[in-house]
Amino acid sequence: MKLSHLLRNLPCALIFPLALSVHAANGPDPDLDADRDQWDNTFSIVARDPATGAVGGAVSTARLSVGNRVLLVEFGLGAVASQANTNTVLARDAIDRLRQGATAAEALDAALLADEKREERQLSVMSSKGTQAAFTGAKPDDFKGHIIGKDAVVAGNILVGRETLEAMVTAFENAPGTLADRIMTALEAGQKAGGDRRGKISAAIVVLNEAPTTNSYARNIDLRIDSSKDPVGELRVLFDAYKAAFKIK
Repeated sequence: MKLSHLLRNLPCALIFPLALSVHAANGPDPDLDADRDQWDNTFSIVARDPATGAVGGAVSTARLSVGNRVLLVEFGLGAVASQANTNTVLARDAIDRLRQGATAAEALDAALLADEKREERQLSVMSSKGTQAAFTGAKPDDFKGHIIGKDAVVAGNILVGRETLEAMVTAFENAPGTLADRIMTALEAGQKAGGDRRGKISAAIVVLNEAPTTNSYARNIDLRIDSSKDPVGELRVLFDAYKAAFKIK
């Protein structure tokens, strides 16, 4: 008997479950793919300066306005980067746990514990006390990974390769200057090594040299390039201009 004849004689209630089960077995995961184009497939660094207490991070991606969501930095506590399927709540949770005295690893594990989409996340934590942790889920696109260096954590996904992360760590650990200088240099090294394999659109850097006060903007750095054909290059220009204007050393 032909399959078409068999299906015509089956009750509809039996046909629809059959069709759904075939789709589930062979098709993509609709929950995963529905919002994948909103993911921050990106590369980032979070770092600290144990001598001055400064803490910060930088990020670049091929999506608009990455600076409004991936980085969370608090002076005296640490810096967190939440990317891939970005969840700003996870970053806030990790920072709050650092505030309660948790290590970076404890803060990261607790933030991800009840997250049903943890395998879609990439989370990096650098505490002001020097503890470090990172997590890369199974579902972000390759190349994905992270490296824990000296006083820094770098991470990325949908990169050209591991060389992007390696270049960032090497640049940070060998660059002269302040923490902000070293973070900016690391971001440039990541871009030069290939960065996001889809291209480049936005970039940001946040470095806190002191707790926020009335005039702390003159000593802290929070800069973004929201849309550009050369976001890291333009961020460098803005970075140098801002430091000069406010005489930030």
